[in-house]
Amino acid sequence: MQKDKAVLIVDTLAGIFTDKPALKFGTPYQLLVAVILSAQCTDERVNKVTEVLFKKYDTPEKMLTLSQTELEKYIFSCGFYRAKAEHILSTSRDITDKFGGRVPDNLEDLQSLAGVGRKTANVVYSVAFHGNAIAVDTHVFRVSNRLGLANAKDVLNTEKQLMAIIDEKDWSRAHHYLIYLGRSFCKSQKPDCVNCPVSGLCEKHFKKK
Repeated sequence: MQKDKAVLIVDTLAGIFTDKPALKFGTPYQLLVAVILSAQCTDERVNKVTEVLFKKYDTPEKMLTLSQTELEKYIFSCGFYRAKAEHILSTSRDITDKFGGRVPDNLEDLQSLAGVGRKTANVVYSVAFHGNAIAVDTHVFRVSNRLGLANAKDVLNTEKQLMAIIDEKDWSRAHHYLIYLGRSFCKSQKPDCVNCPVSGLCEKHFKKK
């Protein structure tokens, strides 16, 4: 039943949302930097910042010509700029020193990069290298547990449960659909259940009734 429900939700959302990320990028490295910047920041803000940043610093080698203080000035408006600058420079150094300047194309090596966690690695692997992965951010965590696709208290178990009921070929696109559903309808404070396209399949919606 859960797998049937997952298929219905994915197919319904496929007719409404794109399976492409809102972040703008040209290379796997640019995507990696953008995803690091997107933590607790809107994609729109990240795109404005990277539009300027990538004009001069679009490779790990070029990024490493910046000091942390200089990079912080570019990314200040994304929030948590000190930690993000440190992570971007650390991962850029790992890419140049360990991987010949190329972003690794597998999850194990991606997660070995300094400052790159599981969610970031999953996004880069699925989007840049077309691998099958589900990245669980705050939107995916909230929406999947409200819908009843998962019943977990943390992102790792949410990811595992989603992987168990969603067909592997649909992991990456389902991740994007759930993000867009969370941004458009299933918001944290005021979910728009009346207009939500999958409210008829939502456990939380029925519990409210």
